[in-house]
Amino acid sequence: MLDKDEVKEAIVNVARHIFSRFGFRKTTMDEIAIASRKGKSSIYYYFASKEEIFQAVVEKEASILKHELLSAINEADSPAQKLKAHVLVRMQTMEKLANFYSAIKDDYLSHLDFVEKIRKKYDLEEIQMMENILNEGVQNDMFEINDTSLAAIAIVTALKGMEIPLFWGVEEKDIDLRLDHLIQILFHGIMKR
Repeated sequence: MLDKDEVKEAIVNVARHIFSRFGFRKTTMDEIAIASRKGKSSIYYYFASKEEIFQAVVEKEASILKHELLSAINEADSPAQKLKAHVLVRMQTMEKLANFYSAIKDDYLSHLDFVEKIRKKYDLEEIQMMENILNEGVQNDMFEINDTSLAAIAIVTALKGMEIPLFWGVEEKDIDLRLDHLIQILFHGIMKR
């Protein structure tokens, strides 16, 4: 017999697929119950509302993104490779996390109390990860950056700006090419030396 946490996790996994397919607005508790093979009252035993399930889904996807980023960064040998891994994994993973992406981008979801908290937490975590990479690069005399905190904010902001245009109707080989060019600009800038 499954314990309460395992049942909640199973419901979240099912809901994740439903929310990503139909969106928050169009998904109903009935659909989640049917897909979970549980009665609607059973779903309400574990979650008070659709919003609470969506919060659990978004938090799970945020955790997946953070785990993927940290794994990629930890596997890289140098700060330059860590920066490249961060950019590549961030963009590739973000595309697969429809609910998290929707929560951080969709203005309609701003009315949900938890969304703004998740947005801020995610932003701070990503900026801190980037700043750690930049600080390591400066300490190893690989990067020349006067203010790593501001540079981290600038890089994360640039990455956010590229999310939608990067994935709209673009083939994977073109995405890799675009990311390579972005990384080249991050590393070398556009100024003639």
